[in-house]
Amino acid sequence: MEITHGRQGGWQRAAPPSLSSHQKFWLFRPNALTAGLRQLGAFNLRVVREKVHSLDPQEAWMLGRRAGSEIWLREICMSIDGIDCVFARSFTPLAASHALWQGMRRLRTRPLADMLYHDPQILRSPFYVRRLTRQQPIYRALHQHLGERCPAPPSVLARCSVFWRKGQPLLVAEAFLPEFWGVAGASRP
Repeated sequence: MEITHGRQGGWQRAAPPSLSSHQKFWLFRPNALTAGLRQLGAFNLRVVREKVHSLDPQEAWMLGRRAGSEIWLREICMSIDGIDCVFARSFTPLAASHALWQGMRRLRTRPLADMLYHDPQILRSPFYVRRLTRQQPIYRALHQHLGERCPAPPSVLARCSVFWRKGQPLLVAEAFLPEFWGVAGASRP
């Protein structure tokens, strides 16, 4: 299955032409992002919050669900060598978090990749990318987490995709903080 209405909310299937090949590589890097991050240095994952939440109207199209419906939300921050590099926001319909995607509730500080890449029944949509704005739910969550240290929205590039298992979606959105590009250098693990 695919995300429908891919241009909604400014998310696009193609990278803006102004991005470097290095940025495009990381934004469209297949497989587990955490595997690539681990190759860049000492990797750490912090859970920022996990809770029942209402599906934001700007994200409802991503799951093909009604805005305001209940979801299980997980937000994490991944750092390399002590530098915050990627902020991720993942969610699935609440009922799915008790059934097909229940493993999401038990991850603690393990990455989602631990449950996503070992099941052949799980399919992934294409990536959608964008520069963030203040209105984006992932940017608002990032700002809430980092406070005054939060970078200006246009400097944060993000990608999202939906994993599907037996018709149930799990969205993963990842925001690359400006510091990431210095840490990654020209590396393409």
